[in-house]
Amino acid sequence: MNLSDIFSNYLKEQLSAKGACKFLLAISGGIDSVVLCDLFHKAGFDFTIAHCNFQLRGEESDRDELFVKDLGESYGEEVFVKRFETAAYAADKKVSTQVAARDLRYEWFRVLAFDEKKADLIVTAHHADDNIETVTMNFFRGTGLKGLIGMDAEYLKIFRPLLPFRKTEIIGYAEQNNLQFVEDSSNASNKYTRNYFRNELLPAVQKVFPQAEENILKNIDRLREVEEVYEQAIKQQKQRLIEVKGNEEHIPILKLTKTPSYRIILWEIIKEKHFTAGQLEEVIKLFNSDNGSYIDSQYYRIIKNRKWIIITQKNTDQVSNYFIIDAATKKIKFNDQQLVLETINASHFQISHSANIACLDAKDLEYPLLLRKSKQGDYFYPLGMRKKKKLSRFLIDQKLSKTEKENVWVIESNKKIIWVVEYRIDDRFKIELKTEKVLKISLMS
Repeated sequence: MNLSDIFSNYLKEQLSAKGACKFLLAISGGIDSVVLCDLFHKAGFDFTIAHCNFQLRGEESDRDELFVKDLGESYGEEVFVKRFETAAYAADKKVSTQVAARDLRYEWFRVLAFDEKKADLIVTAHHADDNIETVTMNFFRGTGLKGLIGMDAEYLKIFRPLLPFRKTEIIGYAEQNNLQFVEDSSNASNKYTRNYFRNELLPAVQKVFPQAEENILKNIDRLREVEEVYEQAIKQQKQRLIEVKGNEEHIPILKLTKTPSYRIILWEIIKEKHFTAGQLEEVIKLFNSDNGSYIDSQYYRIIKNRKWIIITQKNTDQVSNYFIIDAATKKIKFNDQQLVLETINASHFQISHSANIACLDAKDLEYPLLLRKSKQGDYFYPLGMRKKKKLSRFLIDQKLSKTEKENVWVIESNKKIIWVVEYRIDDRFKIELKTEKVLKISLMS
Protein backbone atom coordinates (compact mmCIF):
# COMPACT_ATOMS: atom_id res chain seq x y z
CA MET A 1 0.00 0.00 0.00
CA ASN A 2 1.48 3.38 -1.00
CA LEU A 3 1.58 6.45 1.20
CA SER A 4 -1.46 8.02 -0.48
CA ASP A 5 -3.59 4.98 0.38
CA ILE A 6 -2.24 4.82 3.97
CA PHE A 7 -3.04 8.48 4.60
CA SER A 8 -6.44 8.36 2.89
CA ASN A 9 -7.58 5.18 4.64
CA TYR A 10 -6.58 6.56 8.05
CA LEU A 11 -8.30 9.86 7.40
CA LYS A 12 -11.53 8.23 6.26
CA GLU A 13 -11.47 5.91 9.29
CA GLN A 14 -11.03 8.83 11.70
CA LEU A 15 -13.69 11.03 10.11
CA SER A 16 -16.36 8.51 9.18
CA ALA A 17 -17.70 8.46 12.74
CA LYS A 18 -18.08 12.25 12.74
CA GLY A 19 -20.94 12.19 10.25
CA ALA A 20 -21.52 14.86 7.60
CA CYS A 21 -19.16 17.42 9.10
CA LYS A 22 -17.79 20.50 7.42
CA PHE A 23 -14.16 21.25 8.16
CA LEU A 24 -12.13 24.45 8.37
CA LEU A 25 -8.57 23.67 7.28
CA ALA A 26 -5.79 25.89 8.64
CA ILE A 27 -3.49 26.21 5.62
CA SER A 28 -0.20 28.11 5.77
CA GLY A 29 1.05 26.99 2.36
CA GLY A 30 3.86 24.89 3.83
CA ILE A 31 4.30 21.23 2.97
CA ASP A 32 2.35 19.89 6.00
CA SER A 33 -0.79 21.92 5.37
CA VAL A 34 -0.65 21.39 1.59
CA VAL A 35 -0.59 17.62 2.14
CA LEU A 36 -3.51 18.01 4.58
CA CYS A 37 -5.49 19.95 1.98
CA ASP A 38 -4.79 17.42 -0.76
CA LEU A 39 -5.89 14.55 1.47
CA PHE A 40 -9.20 16.20 2.33
CA HIS A 41 -9.81 17.01 -1.33
CA LYS A 42 -9.13 13.47 -2.54
CA ALA A 43 -11.23 11.99 0.26
CA GLY A 44 -14.18 14.12 -0.85
CA PHE A 45 -14.74 15.89 2.47
CA ASP A 46 -16.58 19.19 2.69
CA PHE A 47 -14.08 21.87 3.71
CA THR A 48 -13.06 25.49 3.47
CA ILE A 49 -9.61 27.00 3.90
CA ALA A 50 -8.41 29.60 6.42
CA HIS A 51 -5.08 31.38 6.00
CA CYS A 52 -3.42 33.77 8.45
CA ASN A 53 -1.11 36.49 7.18
CA PHE A 54 0.82 37.58 10.27
CA GLN A 55 2.71 40.25 8.30
CA LEU A 56 6.00 39.28 9.93
CA ARG A 57 8.03 38.33 6.83
CA GLY A 58 7.28 41.16 4.40
CA GLU A 59 6.89 40.05 0.78
CA GLU A 60 7.22 36.41 1.79
CA SER A 61 4.03 36.65 3.90
CA ASP A 62 2.17 38.13 0.92
CA ARG A 63 3.58 35.40 -1.33
CA ASP A 64 2.20 32.74 1.02
CA GLU A 65 -1.22 34.40 1.02
CA LEU A 66 -1.38 34.42 -2.80
CA PHE A 67 -0.20 30.79 -2.92
CA VAL A 68 -3.00 29.65 -0.59
CA LYS A 69 -5.60 31.59 -2.56
CA ASP A 70 -4.41 29.86 -5.75
CA LEU A 71 -4.41 26.52 -3.93
CA GLY A 72 -8.03 26.99 -2.91
CA GLU A 73 -8.98 27.94 -6.45
CA SER A 74 -7.29 24.81 -7.84
CA TYR A 75 -9.40 22.66 -5.51
CA GLY A 76 -12.54 24.72 -6.03
CA GLU A 77 -12.77 25.57 -2.34
CA GLU A 78 -13.48 28.86 -0.56
CA VAL A 79 -10.49 30.57 1.07
CA PHE A 80 -10.74 32.97 4.03
CA VAL A 81 -7.75 35.21 4.71
CA LYS A 82 -7.10 37.49 7.67
CA ARG A 83 -4.18 39.88 8.12
CA PHE A 84 -2.95 40.45 11.66
CA GLU A 85 -0.88 43.21 13.23
CA THR A 86 1.04 40.52 15.07
CA ALA A 87 4.06 42.54 16.18
CA ALA A 88 1.87 45.30 17.64
CA TYR A 89 -0.33 42.72 19.41
CA ALA A 90 2.74 41.01 20.90
CA ALA A 91 4.10 44.31 22.18
CA ASP A 92 0.75 45.30 23.66
CA LYS A 93 0.23 41.96 25.41
CA LYS A 94 3.91 41.63 26.34
CA VAL A 95 4.19 38.16 24.79
CA SER A 96 6.48 36.63 22.17
CA THR A 97 5.51 36.85 18.50
CA GLN A 98 5.03 33.06 18.52
CA VAL A 99 2.51 33.25 21.37
CA ALA A 100 0.83 36.26 19.76
CA ALA A 101 0.47 34.44 16.43
CA ARG A 102 -0.95 31.36 18.15
CA ASP A 103 -3.50 33.34 20.15
CA LEU A 104 -4.58 35.41 17.15
CA ARG A 105 -5.02 32.51 14.78
CA TYR A 106 -6.99 30.26 17.12
CA GLU A 107 -9.30 33.07 18.19
CA TRP A 108 -10.01 33.84 14.53
CA PHE A 109 -10.44 30.17 13.62
CA ARG A 110 -13.05 29.77 16.37
CA VAL A 111 -14.95 32.90 15.31
CA LEU A 112 -14.89 31.81 11.68
CA ALA A 113 -15.85 28.19 12.32
CA PHE A 114 -18.32 28.44 15.18
CA ASP A 115 -19.55 32.02 15.46
CA GLU A 116 -19.95 32.46 11.72
CA LYS A 117 -21.00 28.80 11.27
CA LYS A 118 -18.43 28.02 8.59
CA ALA A 119 -17.46 24.61 9.99
CA ASP A 120 -18.02 21.98 12.66
CA LEU A 121 -14.34 21.25 13.29
CA ILE A 122 -11.07 23.15 12.90
CA VAL A 123 -8.34 21.03 11.32
CA THR A 124 -4.60 21.66 11.65
CA ALA A 125 -1.61 19.88 10.08
CA HIS A 126 0.30 19.06 13.28
CA HIS A 127 2.20 15.79 12.94
CA ALA A 128 4.27 13.42 15.09
CA ASP A 129 7.46 15.47 14.83
CA ASP A 130 5.58 18.52 16.16
CA ASN A 131 4.50 16.41 19.12
CA ILE A 132 8.08 15.30 19.77
CA GLU A 133 9.22 18.92 19.83
CA THR A 134 6.33 19.98 22.09
CA VAL A 135 6.98 17.25 24.65
CA THR A 136 10.73 17.90 24.68
CA MET A 137 10.24 21.65 25.21
CA ASN A 138 7.72 20.99 27.98
CA PHE A 139 10.17 18.64 29.70
CA PHE A 140 12.94 21.24 29.79
CA ARG A 141 10.78 24.20 30.78
CA GLY A 142 9.16 22.12 33.54
CA THR A 143 5.79 20.44 33.34
CA GLY A 144 3.43 18.01 34.96
CA LEU A 145 2.33 14.73 33.47
CA LYS A 146 -0.09 16.50 31.11
CA GLY A 147 2.78 18.30 29.38
CA LEU A 148 4.56 15.01 28.67
CA ILE A 149 1.76 13.50 26.61
CA GLY A 150 1.79 16.25 24.02
CA MET A 151 -1.08 17.30 21.82
CA ASP A 152 -4.36 15.41 21.59
CA ALA A 153 -5.64 14.28 18.19
CA GLU A 154 -8.84 16.17 19.00
CA TYR A 155 -9.34 18.80 21.68
CA LEU A 156 -11.92 21.60 21.96
CA LYS A 157 -13.06 21.04 18.37
CA ILE A 158 -9.53 21.23 16.99
CA PHE A 159 -8.73 18.08 14.99
CA ARG A 160 -5.17 16.96 14.15
CA PRO A 161 -5.49 14.00 11.78
CA LEU A 162 -1.79 13.91 10.81
CA LEU A 163 -0.60 13.50 14.40
CA PRO A 164 0.33 9.78 14.02
CA PHE A 165 2.54 10.46 10.98
CA ARG A 166 6.20 11.46 10.81
CA LYS A 167 7.51 14.38 8.79
CA THR A 168 9.35 12.00 6.46
CA GLU A 169 6.03 10.34 5.57
CA ILE A 170 4.45 13.72 4.81
CA ILE A 171 7.39 14.64 2.58
CA GLY A 172 7.07 11.27 0.84
CA TYR A 173 3.37 11.88 0.17
CA ALA A 174 4.10 15.32 -1.30
CA GLU A 175 6.78 13.87 -3.59
CA GLN A 176 4.57 11.00 -4.75
CA ASN A 177 1.78 13.41 -5.63
CA ASN A 178 3.98 16.19 -7.06
CA LEU A 179 2.56 18.76 -4.66
CA GLN A 180 3.81 22.33 -4.74
CA PHE A 181 4.28 24.28 -1.51
CA VAL A 182 6.08 27.33 -0.09
CA GLU A 183 8.98 27.44 2.36
CA ASP A 184 8.90 29.66 5.44
CA SER A 185 12.38 31.18 5.71
CA SER A 186 11.89 31.79 9.45
CA ASN A 187 11.98 28.00 10.02
CA ALA A 188 15.73 28.18 9.61
CA SER A 189 16.12 30.79 12.35
CA ASN A 190 17.03 29.41 15.76
CA LYS A 191 15.89 32.56 17.56
CA TYR A 192 12.55 30.76 17.96
CA THR A 193 12.57 28.12 20.69
CA ARG A 194 10.85 25.44 18.63
CA ASN A 195 13.27 25.93 15.73
CA TYR A 196 16.23 25.58 18.08
CA PHE A 197 14.89 22.27 19.37
CA ARG A 198 14.11 21.11 15.83
CA ASN A 199 17.32 22.24 14.14
CA GLU A 200 19.92 21.89 16.89
CA LEU A 201 18.96 20.05 20.08
CA LEU A 202 17.08 17.02 18.78
CA PRO A 203 19.59 16.28 15.98
CA ALA A 204 22.41 16.49 18.56
CA VAL A 205 20.60 14.05 20.86
CA GLN A 206 20.05 11.63 17.97
CA LYS A 207 23.78 11.46 17.34
CA VAL A 208 24.06 9.80 20.76
CA PHE A 209 20.68 8.04 20.79
CA PRO A 210 19.60 7.36 17.17
CA GLN A 211 16.17 6.11 18.29
CA ALA A 212 15.49 9.09 20.56
CA GLU A 213 12.54 10.49 18.61
CA GLU A 214 10.86 7.10 18.20
CA ASN A 215 11.34 6.48 21.91
CA ILE A 216 9.71 9.82 22.73
CA LEU A 217 6.67 8.85 20.65
CA LYS A 218 6.44 5.51 22.47
CA ASN A 219 6.70 7.32 25.81
CA ILE A 220 3.84 9.63 24.78
CA ASP A 221 1.62 6.58 24.23
CA ARG A 222 2.64 5.03 27.55
CA LEU A 223 2.21 8.23 29.52
CA ARG A 224 -1.21 8.88 27.98
CA GLU A 225 -2.39 5.63 29.59
CA VAL A 226 -0.65 6.54 32.85
CA GLU A 227 -2.43 9.91 32.89
CA GLU A 228 -5.84 8.23 32.85
CA VAL A 229 -4.96 6.24 35.97
CA TYR A 230 -3.37 9.34 37.55
CA GLU A 231 -6.47 11.50 37.05
CA GLN A 232 -8.71 8.85 38.61
CA ALA A 233 -6.41 8.57 41.64
CA ILE A 234 -6.20 12.35 42.10
CA LYS A 235 -9.98 12.66 41.92
CA GLN A 236 -10.41 10.03 44.64
CA GLN A 237 -7.86 11.73 46.91
CA LYS A 238 -9.52 15.13 46.48
CA GLN A 239 -12.86 13.67 47.48
CA ARG A 240 -11.25 12.06 50.54
CA LEU A 241 -9.37 15.16 51.70
CA ILE A 242 -11.49 18.20 50.85
CA GLU A 243 -14.45 19.20 52.98
CA VAL A 244 -16.56 21.86 51.28
CA LYS A 245 -18.10 24.42 53.64
CA GLY A 246 -19.97 27.12 51.77
CA ASN A 247 -17.51 28.75 49.40
CA GLU A 248 -14.53 27.37 51.30
CA GLU A 249 -12.53 24.16 50.96
CA HIS A 250 -11.16 22.79 54.26
CA ILE A 251 -8.28 20.28 54.26
CA PRO A 252 -7.03 18.61 57.48
CA ILE A 253 -3.24 19.01 57.59
CA LEU A 254 -2.47 15.74 59.39
CA LYS A 255 -4.66 13.70 57.05
CA LEU A 256 -3.04 15.35 54.04
CA THR A 257 0.57 14.86 55.17
CA LYS A 258 -0.05 11.19 56.00
CA THR A 259 -1.26 10.62 52.43
CA PRO A 260 1.41 9.07 50.17
CA SER A 261 2.82 11.57 47.62
CA TYR A 262 0.84 14.35 49.29
CA ARG A 263 2.86 17.09 47.56
CA ILE A 264 1.58 15.96 44.17
CA ILE A 265 -2.00 15.83 45.46
CA LEU A 266 -1.66 19.26 47.05
CA TRP A 267 -0.32 20.68 43.78
CA GLU A 268 -3.29 19.29 41.85
CA ILE A 269 -5.61 20.98 44.35
CA ILE A 270 -3.99 24.41 44.40
CA LYS A 271 -3.15 24.78 40.70
CA GLU A 272 -6.90 24.96 39.97
CA LYS A 273 -6.93 28.05 42.19
CA HIS A 274 -4.27 29.81 40.11
CA PHE A 275 -1.36 29.12 42.45
CA THR A 276 1.99 28.56 40.74
CA ALA A 277 4.34 25.60 41.06
CA GLY A 278 6.78 27.90 42.86
CA GLN A 279 4.17 28.55 45.58
CA LEU A 280 3.76 24.88 46.45
CA GLU A 281 6.60 24.92 49.01
CA GLU A 282 5.22 28.14 50.51
CA VAL A 283 1.86 26.45 51.03
CA ILE A 284 3.56 23.49 52.70
CA LYS A 285 5.37 25.90 55.05
CA LEU A 286 1.95 27.10 56.21
CA PHE A 287 1.43 23.73 57.91
CA ASN A 288 3.85 24.76 60.69
CA SER A 289 3.11 28.48 60.61
CA ASP A 290 1.19 30.57 63.11
CA ASN A 291 -2.58 30.44 63.13
CA GLY A 292 -3.95 32.92 60.57
CA SER A 293 -0.90 32.82 58.28
CA TYR A 294 -1.82 32.81 54.60
CA ILE A 295 -0.61 32.89 50.99
CA ASP A 296 -2.42 34.39 48.00
CA SER A 297 -2.87 33.66 44.32
CA GLN A 298 -4.57 36.24 42.11
CA TYR A 299 -8.08 35.27 43.18
CA TYR A 300 -7.65 32.83 46.09
CA ARG A 301 -6.16 32.71 49.56
CA ILE A 302 -4.93 29.68 51.51
CA ILE A 303 -5.14 30.24 55.28
CA LYS A 304 -3.70 28.22 58.18
CA ASN A 305 -6.45 27.73 60.75
CA ARG A 306 -5.44 25.50 63.66
CA LYS A 307 -5.13 21.97 62.22
CA TRP A 308 -6.56 22.91 58.84
CA ILE A 309 -5.70 24.80 55.72
CA ILE A 310 -8.63 26.65 54.22
CA ILE A 311 -8.89 27.68 50.57
CA THR A 312 -11.17 30.63 50.04
CA GLN A 313 -11.76 33.33 47.47
CA LYS A 314 -10.04 36.58 48.31
CA ASN A 315 -12.44 39.19 49.55
CA THR A 316 -10.48 42.37 48.93
CA ASP A 317 -11.77 45.33 46.95
CA GLN A 318 -9.36 44.40 44.19
CA VAL A 319 -11.08 41.12 43.40
CA SER A 320 -14.53 41.48 44.96
CA ASN A 321 -16.07 41.82 41.49
CA TYR A 322 -14.53 38.57 40.24
CA PHE A 323 -15.35 34.96 41.12
CA ILE A 324 -13.75 31.88 39.58
CA ILE A 325 -16.07 28.96 38.77
CA ASP A 326 -14.25 25.64 38.41
CA ALA A 327 -15.77 22.58 36.75
CA ALA A 328 -16.48 21.11 40.19
CA THR A 329 -18.26 24.23 41.52
CA LYS A 330 -21.86 23.57 42.57
CA LYS A 331 -22.70 26.83 44.38
CA ILE A 332 -21.17 30.26 44.55
CA LYS A 333 -22.28 33.20 46.68
CA PHE A 334 -22.02 36.76 45.41
CA ASN A 335 -23.77 40.09 45.90
CA ASP A 336 -26.15 38.64 48.57
CA GLN A 337 -27.25 36.01 46.05
CA GLN A 338 -26.00 32.65 44.94
CA LEU A 339 -25.61 30.69 41.74
CA VAL A 340 -26.42 26.98 41.67
CA LEU A 341 -24.79 24.98 38.87
CA GLU A 342 -25.70 21.51 37.68
CA THR A 343 -24.88 19.47 34.58
CA ILE A 344 -27.80 17.48 33.20
CA ASN A 345 -28.28 15.01 30.36
CA ALA A 346 -30.14 16.77 27.57
CA SER A 347 -32.50 13.83 27.15
CA HIS A 348 -33.83 14.44 30.68
CA PHE A 349 -34.02 18.19 30.46
CA GLN A 350 -36.62 20.81 29.67
CA ILE A 351 -35.50 24.35 28.88
CA SER A 352 -36.60 26.94 31.41
CA HIS A 353 -37.64 30.37 30.18
CA SER A 354 -37.07 32.03 33.57
CA ALA A 355 -34.77 35.06 33.46
CA ASN A 356 -33.04 33.66 36.55
CA ILE A 357 -31.98 30.44 34.83
CA ALA A 358 -29.41 29.95 32.07
CA CYS A 359 -29.41 26.71 30.07
CA LEU A 360 -26.21 26.24 28.08
CA ASP A 361 -24.61 23.58 25.88
CA ALA A 362 -21.95 22.14 28.21
CA LYS A 363 -19.64 20.90 25.46
CA ASP A 364 -18.88 24.43 24.27
CA LEU A 365 -17.71 25.68 27.68
CA GLU A 366 -14.08 26.00 28.75
CA TYR A 367 -13.27 26.08 32.49
CA PRO A 368 -12.67 27.89 34.66
CA LEU A 369 -15.63 30.22 34.09
CA LEU A 370 -15.45 33.78 35.35
CA LEU A 371 -18.32 35.55 37.12
CA ARG A 372 -17.70 39.29 37.11
CA LYS A 373 -19.24 42.72 36.99
CA SER A 374 -19.94 43.99 33.47
CA LYS A 375 -17.45 46.50 32.11
CA GLN A 376 -17.03 49.02 29.32
CA GLY A 377 -16.43 47.37 25.96
CA ASP A 378 -18.25 44.12 26.75
CA TYR A 379 -20.15 42.55 23.89
CA PHE A 380 -21.97 39.29 23.24
CA TYR A 381 -24.33 37.60 20.79
CA PRO A 382 -27.80 37.86 22.38
CA LEU A 383 -29.88 34.70 22.02
CA GLY A 384 -31.57 34.73 18.64
CA MET A 385 -29.04 37.08 17.03
CA ARG A 386 -26.22 36.18 14.64
CA LYS A 387 -24.38 39.47 15.11
CA LYS A 388 -22.55 40.67 18.18
CA LYS A 389 -23.99 43.52 20.21
CA LYS A 390 -22.37 45.84 22.70
CA LEU A 391 -23.60 45.06 26.19
CA SER A 392 -24.09 48.77 26.86
CA ARG A 393 -26.52 49.01 23.91
CA PHE A 394 -28.29 45.83 25.00
CA LEU A 395 -28.84 47.25 28.50
CA ILE A 396 -30.18 50.50 27.04
CA ASP A 397 -32.68 48.45 25.07
CA GLN A 398 -33.70 46.76 28.32
CA LYS A 399 -34.52 50.25 29.69
CA LEU A 400 -32.37 49.82 32.80
CA SER A 401 -31.56 52.68 35.11
CA LYS A 402 -27.95 53.78 35.62
CA THR A 403 -27.85 52.03 38.99
CA GLU A 404 -29.29 48.84 37.52
CA LYS A 405 -26.71 48.88 34.72
CA GLU A 406 -23.91 49.19 37.25
CA ASN A 407 -25.14 46.07 39.03
CA VAL A 408 -25.22 43.80 35.98
CA TRP A 409 -23.05 40.68 36.21
CA VAL A 410 -21.85 38.41 33.43
CA ILE A 411 -20.36 34.92 33.22
CA GLU A 412 -17.66 34.30 30.65
CA SER A 413 -15.88 31.27 29.24
CA ASN A 414 -12.50 31.75 27.58
CA LYS A 415 -13.14 35.52 27.35
CA LYS A 416 -16.57 35.03 25.75
CA ILE A 417 -19.69 36.10 27.65
CA ILE A 418 -22.05 33.14 27.98
CA TRP A 419 -24.74 34.74 30.15
CA VAL A 420 -25.69 38.28 31.06
CA VAL A 421 -27.04 37.24 34.44
CA GLU A 422 -30.83 37.65 34.71
CA TYR A 423 -31.15 38.93 31.14
CA ARG A 424 -29.91 36.85 28.18
CA ILE A 425 -27.60 33.97 27.27
CA ASP A 426 -25.19 34.14 24.35
CA ASP A 427 -26.52 32.56 21.15
CA ARG A 428 -23.22 30.72 20.60
CA PHE A 429 -23.83 28.58 23.70
CA LYS A 430 -27.52 27.80 23.25
CA ILE A 431 -28.97 24.30 23.45
CA GLU A 432 -29.51 22.59 20.12
CA LEU A 433 -30.92 19.26 18.95
CA LYS A 434 -27.44 17.69 19.01
CA THR A 435 -26.74 18.89 22.58
CA GLU A 436 -25.84 16.03 24.91
CA LYS A 437 -25.07 17.78 28.20
CA VAL A 438 -26.68 20.94 29.58
CA LEU A 439 -25.17 23.28 32.15
CA LYS A 440 -28.06 24.77 34.14
CA ILE A 441 -27.18 27.89 36.16
CA SER A 442 -29.85 29.13 38.56
CA LEU A 443 -29.72 32.50 40.31
CA MET A 444 -31.23 32.41 43.78
CA SER A 445 -31.76 35.18 46.34
